[in-house]
Order: sequence, then C-alpha cells, then structure tokens
Amino acid sequence: MSETLGESAVAAQGAAAAGVSRVTTDVLDDVVSRAVEEAVASPECGAVVTFRGVVRDVDGGRGVSRLDYEAHPDATAVIRRCVAGVAAETGLRVAAVHRYGTLGIGDVALVASAAAGHRREAFEACSLLVERIKAEVPIWKRQHFDDGVSEWVGL
Repeated sequence: MSETLGESAVAAQGAAAAGVSRVTTDVLDDVVSRAVEEAVASPECGAVVTFRGVVRDVDGGRGVSRLDYEAHPDATAVIRRCVAGVAAETGLRVAAVHRYGTLGIGDVALVASAAAGHRREAFEACSLLVERIKAEVPIWKRQHFDDGVSEWVGL
C-alpha cells in the first residue's frame, strides 16, 4: 500500500511541476520563483536549488541595453517535455519557467529549480535542466547593444 501512495505522491508532484512549468510573458518575480520551488519541494528533500537567469548589461565586452525573446507556440509543451525528461533521468523533482517578450537589464528570463535529498544531486539536476532548456526549447534571443546594433543569438 505504501508503494502506491509513494507513486501517487510522485505523480502528484510531477503534475505540480508540469503545471507550473511554462513559457510566459509574465514577469518572473519572487512569487513565480517561490511557486517553482514549491512545485519541487518535499519533506524528504534537504536541498532545493534554484537558478535565475538574469539579463546582464554586457556581452562579449559590449554594452547591452535590452533583450527580446521570441517563443514558438509549442514552447510550453517543449519545456514541459524537458522537465519530464530530466525528472525521469534523475529521479528528482524539477520545474522551470521561461519568460519571453522584451526584457530589461536585471529582469529574470528563466527560473529553474531542482530538489533532492542532498545538494550535489540538486545542483546537477538543475544544471542539466537549464542546459536542456537552452538546447531544446524554441525560444530565440535578440540582443540590443548600447551602440544601436542588434543581433540574434543562438540561431
């Protein structure tokens, strides 16, 4: 009976992570970050690692004024597949939200969290999730530099 409850708890957590994991135009503030962390947190997890990808004001020695992110209509489905894949591969709780639209310096573009019994596994799973999202989710970034020039990154 306890195995069934364990499987139910895992399924419920997977549903929570899938529900919070998305691509959105919403500002990724502390409320969103907490929601991502709560989707992965559990009493048996002693480590919750959260990554926030923040828009910086320089890239390659050039001043950056803002970023524009464009997302394919299927981007939420893809980010959810990334979350499910990393969760299946690691056996850990993971979730992520990526923003698109125009972002200014200091805005958060990505929040990703992983929870595990110990910190090393949580750090590794969070890193894997971020790399998987960057590689697979159809989101494109255009950097606008202080000199008025812009360029697409990662096409």
